[in-house]
Amino acid sequence: MLYRYCCQLNKKLKSFTMSKKKLVHFTCSDQKKRANAAVLISAYAVNISSFTYQAILPSCLSICPILNLQYNLYPALQYGFLDFESFCVEEYEHYERVENGDMNWIIPGKVLAFSSPHPRSKIENGYPLHAPEAYFAYFCQNNIRAVVRLNRKLYDSRRFENAGFDHHDLFFLDGTLPSDLIMRRFLHVCESTEGAVAVHCKAGLGRTGTLIGCYLMKHFRFTAAEAIAWIRICRPGSIIGQQQNFLEELNLSKDSHCPILPPPRSTVASLSVSSPSSSSKKLVRRSSSSVTHIKSSPFWKHFHRLTSTEMKSINTMS
Repeated sequence: MLYRYCCQLNKKLKSFTMSKKKLVHFTCSDQKKRANAAVLISAYAVNISSFTYQAILPSCLSICPILNLQYNLYPALQYGFLDFESFCVEEYEHYERVENGDMNWIIPGKVLAFSSPHPRSKIENGYPLHAPEAYFAYFCQNNIRAVVRLNRKLYDSRRFENAGFDHHDLFFLDGTLPSDLIMRRFLHVCESTEGAVAVHCKAGLGRTGTLIGCYLMKHFRFTAAEAIAWIRICRPGSIIGQQQNFLEELNLSKDSHCPILPPPRSTVASLSVSSPSSSSKKLVRRSSSSVTHIKSSPFWKHFHRLTSTEMKSINTMS
């Protein structure tokens, strides 16, 4: 929706027939629609027209006084997680469909969220299920080196391992919160994996989004609101109930020590990934410092490299 809106608006503004006309962006009085309208126009202003957040905030608040989402998009756009010039909407829509894998990049080139594989590929009650082997080709094409499973075992992890992927089990119950140890283990996996990491729980929404949110908050200095907003835009339905409160509480602890500021556009570098229509289509840009470790923040200083004893204790949990 956001991408298509920006493209359509940009096309109209550049049209010869619109050269002497004004384009009106409007909606009804419904608060949800007003908020969505403000998000759409602010995304266009920041990413296409190069406005700053400070410049567009007064106008957005006049549309919807309770709005706080328009700023939440700003860091993701500044990091180049979404590059409107090269984003392939056909690829995004293709792979988000259940029959094609139910996959979404949250941090392009680094973290992918998807639903759990099953013992074998089949259609069950009209719902497509995929065996681990169904993902091998895409994972190899996109430099995915590790798989993290957060739900109960529905498939044999050796099927991924025998194909050359690292596999990690970090189980915790659906709808619950990760322990400190699981969160540290997840961060360790992401930080120590040279390529990308594919993360799943059962649906790839709640538990998956929560841990990816922790990674965004640590390595990209997102606030909880920014992380939740971006993950939900990429993968609707992510992070539910107490999981949202969990990230917000982490955010309060972190904000009391360290201000959160988005990086300048100059830090963004190019990255290529494959798509159904092209093997080397540029999809996104990613910060060249995306895998550097932010160790200066007091809140994160206890997320040290795990000892062998700690790693064994997590493995026995699953």
